Amino acid sequence: MTSSGDPPVTDLSTLSGRLEGKVALITGGAGGMGRAASVQFAAAGARVAILDIDQQQGESAVAEIESFGASALFINTDVSSATQVEQAIAKVVAKFGPITILFNHAGTIIVKPLHETSDADYDRLMDINVRSAFLVCRAIVRHMLEHNGGSIVITSSIGGEKGFALESLYCMTKGAVLQLARSISTEYRQQGIRCNAVCPGFVKTAHGLREIDELDGLGQKWNEADLTDAQVRICEANEVASAALYLASDESSFINGTALYVDNGWYAKG
Repeated sequence: MTSSGDPPVTDLSTLSGRLEGKVALITGGAGGMGRAASVQFAAAGARVAILDIDQQQGESAVAEIESFGASALFINTDVSSATQVEQAIAKVVAKFGPITILFNHAGTIIVKPLHETSDADYDRLMDINVRSAFLVCRAIVRHMLEHNGGSIVITSSIGGEKGFALESLYCMTKGAVLQLARSISTEYRQQGIRCNAVCPGFVKTAHGLREIDELDGLGQKWNEADLTDAQVRICEANEVASAALYLASDESSFINGTALYVDNGWYAKG
């Protein structure tokens, strides 16, 4: 994977105060981009609740956040379960008070030719990527309607609008959550609820590197020259987290229903 200079490193001290007084719920916040967001949101002053199924990584993320004096809570949650989502939200509210920010990040990928995908593949990806977003966003919208609004950010993908071979199911799910973000933004803007989406390209996380490896294994080679042409260098998790933090914060108070591409111009290039 190539680079054009060194990618920027986030100085957590510069984030202080940007989310002061906020309570942020982050699904899939234990690892990768979600963890980077958990740390950045906490450094910016939010009390952070992480919903994830990875107990070890979730506890590790909380320890990292608490190491610099911020507040965090991990709740082991299958966000495709309505009961577990409702129970987790109740625990967050009991500990931190009303939730003012949701970063709906939980998701995964299946790399496979469409004609070889199974019903089980479809059900799994729809549950993890789409059903979870529906359940969490529905619950948080209800909550925000009772507590003077808030900001929701959903992780879609460059594949939410750009088609990719071997990723039909994934692109379909990411298109669905992008439309969910847009629909929430129009339906609830008069009640003080904003909703936007971040749409990353290839990101240097376990998820992103597995995606590249699996594409390579199926003959769609992503060598250094291909990555250079697409987005110059691979994106860092902190760069996606910074975009999510901006959309979550009051700095973006009049930005609603947007798809923020974090791909160094790949989508614009066509």
